[in-house]
Amino acid sequence: MAAWCLLHVAIGVAGTWLARRYALRRQLIDQPGDRRSHAVATPRGGGIAIVASALLAFGWLASTHAMPGTEVAMLATGLVLVAGIGWLDDHRPLSPWLRLGVHAVSAFMVGFSIWQQGHSLEAAVLGFGLTVVLINVWNFMDGIDGLATSQALLVAAGWAWLAWPDPWAWVLFAVAAACLGFLPSNLPPARIFLGDVGSGALGYLLAVGLLWLPAGTPRWTWLAWLPLSAFLVDAALTLLVRILRGERWWAPHLQHAYQRWVARSGRHGPVSLAYALWTACAVATMVLARGAGTGVGAAALGIGYAAAAMIWAWLRWNRTTQEGSGQA
Repeated sequence: MAAWCLLHVAIGVAGTWLARRYALRRQLIDQPGDRRSHAVATPRGGGIAIVASALLAFGWLASTHAMPGTEVAMLATGLVLVAGIGWLDDHRPLSPWLRLGVHAVSAFMVGFSIWQQGHSLEAAVLGFGLTVVLINVWNFMDGIDGLATSQALLVAAGWAWLAWPDPWAWVLFAVAAACLGFLPSNLPPARIFLGDVGSGALGYLLAVGLLWLPAGTPRWTWLAWLPLSAFLVDAALTLLVRILRGERWWAPHLQHAYQRWVARSGRHGPVSLAYALWTACAVATMVLARGAGTGVGAAALGIGYAAAAMIWAWLRWNRTTQEGSGQA
C-alpha cells in the first residue's frame, strides 16, 4: 500500500507540473475579478493529474478482477465525461446547462451501475442524485487556495481507512494520494488551480467513493456522510438563500461562508486550514464510531450538521464578515 500511495503522489506531482506548463503555454489563466477570491492571475487545469491517477486506479481494479470489468468501465467512462466537459470549459467557457447535462449523463451511468448490481431503484436514484450534487458542490466550493483539494484528500482517506482491506480502498487511497501530490502547488499562494476538470472530477470520485463502500462500512448509515458536512452545509444553505432571493444561483458569486471569511481576513490559508480541521475531526468521529449503532451515527450526524449550520449562519451574518464581503 505504501508503494501504491507513493506512486499516486508522484503522479499528482508530475501531472501538476506538466499541467502548469501546458496552462501557461495555452494561457489558461484565471484572472482576478469582483466575483473571485484570488488577487493574482493563476493557471488552471491542474486537476487533470488527479484524473489520470484515478483512471490508473480504475484500470488496476479491472485488471485484478476485483470488480466486474463492465462496471469499472462504466464508472471510468463517467469520470472521463465529467473531466472532459470540465477540461473543455477550462479552455473555453461553456453553457452551465450543457455541463449539467453531461453531469447528469455521468450520474445516470452511476445509478445504472448500482441498479445492475441488484440494488433497488431507490438506491439507484440516490446514486444519481448524490453524483450530480457532489460534482457541483466541489465546483462551487473550489474558490480559494487549497480548500477543495484538502477536503477531498481527507474525505477519500477517511473512507479508504474504513474500506480497507477491500480492493475499493485502493481506489480511494489513490485519489487521496494524488490530491496530496497536487496540494503543495495549490496551497496559498497557489501556483495552479484545479480547474473545472479537477473540481468536477473530485466531486464525481467522492460520490462513487461513497456509493461503492463495501459491506461492513457505514455505506448506507449516517456516519459516512459526516466528513461531507462542511462542504454540503456551506453549498446547500448558500444556494438556498440565493434561490429565495431570486438571484442567478448558477452564476459566480462571493457569498459562500468560506468566501466571506476570506473577504474579512484577506487570507486563504487560515480558512482552508479551519475547514480541514473540521473535516479531520469529522473523519476521526466516523472512524472511532464505526462499530456504534445506527442511533449513535444518526446523533453524530445531526450534531455535526447542526453545528456546521450554526457556524455558517454566524459567518454569513456576522457584522465584520458582512463588511468584508460587502453583502448582507
